[in-house]
Amino acid sequence: MLNALGLLKERRFLPLFTTQFLGAFNDNLFKTSMVLFATYQVFNNPAVESNFNALATGLSLIPFFLLSALSGQLADTTDKAKIIRWVKTAEIGIMLFGGTGLMLARAGYHSIGIGMMLGAVLFLGVHSTFFGPIKYAILPQHLDEDEVLGGTGLVEAGTYLAILLGTVIAGWISVEGASILVLCVAGIGWIMGRLVLPAPRVGPELAINFNPVTSSWRLISATMHIRRLFLAICAISFFWTIGAVLIVVFPPLVKNVLTADERVASLTIAIFSVGVAIGSVIINSMLKGKISAKYSPASVIAMGIFVVAFSIEARNFTPAPDGHLYSVMDFLTHPQSVLVMLTLMAIAITGGMFVVPLYAFLTTTVTKDQTARTVAANNVVNSGAMVLGALLVIVLAALHVSNADMLLAVAAMCLIAAWIAQKLHRACD
Repeated sequence: MLNALGLLKERRFLPLFTTQFLGAFNDNLFKTSMVLFATYQVFNNPAVESNFNALATGLSLIPFFLLSALSGQLADTTDKAKIIRWVKTAEIGIMLFGGTGLMLARAGYHSIGIGMMLGAVLFLGVHSTFFGPIKYAILPQHLDEDEVLGGTGLVEAGTYLAILLGTVIAGWISVEGASILVLCVAGIGWIMGRLVLPAPRVGPELAINFNPVTSSWRLISATMHIRRLFLAICAISFFWTIGAVLIVVFPPLVKNVLTADERVASLTIAIFSVGVAIGSVIINSMLKGKISAKYSPASVIAMGIFVVAFSIEARNFTPAPDGHLYSVMDFLTHPQSVLVMLTLMAIAITGGMFVVPLYAFLTTTVTKDQTARTVAANNVVNSGAMVLGALLVIVLAALHVSNADMLLAVAAMCLIAAWIAQKLHRACD
């Protein structure tokens, strides 16, 4: 297999990679700024904080339910580069709207500002729904067969590194700075999107079904009857259910259990992002270009073990004095923090090793004219699983289950994901 990093020198890959990188950075910068602002400056109740984060997560997923089928059809029947330009143009307007909401909330107009921020999260969900199928489906058109896994790994690694930067910066800059920066990055993303090479329709012309219910049902039915696709999508969905719970739980857990400030919260999410990127690269090297679920069961079982360890460490963490929160320096010099961060890194690395090969199944199992719809079908199922994860957090919070205890539910889901991944591996032998 060609050195995957060499693709970053290629016009057929670099503009797409950069556009995806900037989009992921901007999306995460805005969402993290919003969540940290609400968690640390608006609400003062762990259950309310978790519920707000769960609501934001749920809103971002609604478009995947309603529009994934349409986005997949458009991507398979329209030049994908043209759709990228449409999506990047819309992102500028979304960030202008969301940035205004941040500014209003910062000025004390909490109801209007938070409403606009949540609206922007919903619109960003639409943005991601239409871009999501393209970033994977375009790869088999622009890359050789032995480059697809490497390209997929780079896209995943780049995505999580972008999340890293967006998360860290969100914890360190002001709300006003975030409002300006997201708009500037959207403009740069628009420029890079125009450099993506054309990727026209490669199959027969199809009539587009605009009914969200029937089109989604047909989309899923047309994909899930293929056994290894069915198993891959189920395994990916469990991974993102786990991810949804972790995303919702992390900021309140850092504030109320680790008793640390918003910069530490952004640091923990950043560590998670780096770990997933590292896991993406590691598994690509281990598989040597072969698309296989060979290591996925062991990876996600290890992930579950580390999640349990993280829960135990959080329970035994020595909190800050009442009325105080650890700063980054205080947290980094805390005698228990190194173990906490290493465990978090291990969770992320094993998670990346689990999920990246599964995405490669989506784009190589079907013909090139069906890849976008396959990714879209995966997005529909994934979004449903993530909504269930967010609802699980709301239910557990209502039952007064602590954030540390919620991690045990994550560990249990890892076992189910391992079982599905093992069935996938056997189905491909």
